[in-house]
Amino acid sequence: MDFEKYQKQAEDELTKITKEEQLKNWKAKYLGRKSELSQYLKTLVNFSQEERRKQGLLANDLRKKLEFFYNKRYQELFFEEKSESFDVTQDGIEVELGHLNILTHLEKEIIEIFKGLGFDIAIGPEIESEYYNFDALNIPFWHPARDEMDTFWLDLEKPEKNINLYPANKKFLLRTHTSPVQIRYLKTHQPPFKMIVADGKAYRNESTDARHDFQFTQVEGMMTGSDISLANLKYVLEEFLSKFFEIKVETRFLPSYFPFVEPGLEVNVSCVSCFGKNKNCKVCGGTGWLEILGAGMVHPKVFKMAGYDPNKYQGFAFGIGYERLLMTKYQINDIRLFNSGDLRFIRQFKF
Repeated sequence: MDFEKYQKQAEDELTKITKEEQLKNWKAKYLGRKSELSQYLKTLVNFSQEERRKQGLLANDLRKKLEFFYNKRYQELFFEEKSESFDVTQDGIEVELGHLNILTHLEKEIIEIFKGLGFDIAIGPEIESEYYNFDALNIPFWHPARDEMDTFWLDLEKPEKNINLYPANKKFLLRTHTSPVQIRYLKTHQPPFKMIVADGKAYRNESTDARHDFQFTQVEGMMTGSDISLANLKYVLEEFLSKFFEIKVETRFLPSYFPFVEPGLEVNVSCVSCFGKNKNCKVCGGTGWLEILGAGMVHPKVFKMAGYDPNKYQGFAFGIGYERLLMTKYQINDIRLFNSGDLRFIRQFKF
């Protein structure tokens, strides 16, 4: 491509432009996706590495020059002219203000609710050791539950800083849930205490569909002491869910299995759409109940791994998906929308 000829031709045409429409056409012709320059950049993959670098630098330098010429001509034609005849009585240009993403807003709402219930706020790393993510949560290497958590394993060396926080001979991964923070908190605090994990991003290497995504967000909670029972869990969850849904909800506990709690529970809430009165309800399928979270009493082995005496202390833990809460409350039918960046979706939730 003859860069000098291309630049001279573009400059000559630019000096003759007097209307905004002509300027738009010029920009599309010389800087647009279908321009000769853009098409040439796509062919660089066929060049040798050295030639590709050389031609790429020349092409990008030309693009910067043309962008400068365009902006300068735009200023000459329109900005200076309008500034001289500015009408102060005209309406201003409305600027669309940004707002918090719905997940960020929910995180703030969750924190405020649990702070009102006396819970501390804890955070933990998203890059985690398999010790905290699996071993210390009663999920050893041979445990079948590991097969249910398709994992993003990382090729990382042990960090020099905070080296004692990462046991030897353990691999690293993007955490598959927020439960590792429970172990970190148990190792650095003494009961009684109650805490939630606020920075809830988690990752699983799995195929996505309307109900699953490779990145999701959780709020994890734990309450530990000498006399904590399922009654405490029921009260805390009902208080939280009622405040979140802004109506009084009923809960239903069903037996379930999670390696780090015993007994394990699936927690359902009364349908926030039909309240169990519509057999054709699309939200609950006519059952009157919605599966919302997993919970249970902390497994004695987890307490032992953290250095606690399970005969002296007990507690409950629960985990709720941010997206599951929002999909239930606002009847959103595809979890992938939350991380899509689609402004049509984001703009629906301004608080």
